[in-house]
Amino acid sequence: MTEASALTRNQSLVHNTLRAAEGPLSAYTILDRLRDDGFRAPLQVYRALDKLTSLGLVHRLESLNAFVACAGEHRHGENELIAFAICERCGQVEEFADAIVCERLESWAGDNAFDADKTTIEIRGKCAVCNMA
Repeated sequence: MTEASALTRNQSLVHNTLRAAEGPLSAYTILDRLRDDGFRAPLQVYRALDKLTSLGLVHRLESLNAFVACAGEHRHGENELIAFAICERCGQVEEFADAIVCERLESWAGDNAFDADKTTIEIRGKCAVCNMA
């Protein structure tokens, strides 16, 4: 059984909606897009998002209070460092990981006896396309 086949109907619908989106979506935007599929309450979306996030299939962008489907081929663990470059002009979101940044943060945490539960880095600015416009 694959991960995708283990998802509930609601989880699959939310995941597919995020995968088809051209940018981050709020829970309420997802709800609006799925009303024809029987979604009536925000709780339906939030439950699906919670599960998809815990599976590493979806990321929450803290600064936007929005969600994106994981761009990578593999799922990310809850403690894995993922970074996002968010274009403030066009809304493009680029997901990336940087081993050097991860090592530096882990080193700092170790040196300071800090037990990090979650690390999210969001860089806001303009993407290459918007910089050229």
